Amino acid sequence: MRKALKIVLVILCVLLLAAAGLFAALWGVGPVDALIRFRNSNMPGNAEQYDFTYIEPMEDSPLEGARICVLGSSVVYGASSNELSIAEYLSARMGCSYVKEAVSGTSLADTTPWSYVRRLQTIDPSEHFDLFICQLSTNDASLGCELGQIGGDGTFDTATTTGAMEFIITYVRDTWGCPVVFFTGSHYDSEAYDAMVRRLFELKDKYGIGVIDLWTDAAFNDIDDEQRALYMADDIHPTRAGYRDWWGPEMVVQLCEILKEDGNV
Repeated sequence: MRKALKIVLVILCVLLLAAAGLFAALWGVGPVDALIRFRNSNMPGNAEQYDFTYIEPMEDSPLEGARICVLGSSVVYGASSNELSIAEYLSARMGCSYVKEAVSGTSLADTTPWSYVRRLQTIDPSEHFDLFICQLSTNDASLGCELGQIGGDGTFDTATTTGAMEFIITYVRDTWGCPVVFFTGSHYDSEAYDAMVRRLFELKDKYGIGVIDLWTDAAFNDIDDEQRALYMADDIHPTRAGYRDWWGPEMVVQLCEILKEDGNV
């Protein structure tokens, strides 16, 4: 009986790997990414009807013809939405071009070779950006990164989340001279991320940056179980429907207010 079970498991593994290889060939990605895409494609929120090609362009967009940069981790990468996320949504909705720098599993805090701090410095400094958007990464919370303290006299401990955020703000302004906007994720159960959001608002007051806040708005987060199953692959990662029909529209409303107040875009 055990031998037969082992044979069945081996056959299933072979079939699974073969399917992954087929999808990898079709999509031009590795087998692991192919399996992730296969999983994502079966989520209701990633159905064809939620593709971003159906997004209606915004009239009189304040970002029409602008160029933006979006820095982040899996939420910006689109890990649960087959690589369509914030950058693609804003481009389709607001008529801007973009550079997307996103690596899943990475933190703001400079504790790995793929941190936000290090990847930021790989972006071409001769680029022109009208706006820089940065994700407040949930990975800093889940990885237990030290929150740290707000720095003084232009010195930042980039090994902490706070120091990394301050470095990003000042580096972007010094390099590209454009407005900086951070955005949070929608609410989930995390005291550590809540502390990060509160610290972000302290930095907003210090530096005058923009903050798109999806975390603290109770009305925005008050969706039923059916909507949550459609919009979210898990507590953190939206599906295409989540970006297109939940996060995206609210982000545009808040971003337009920020740009109106800033007046530099």
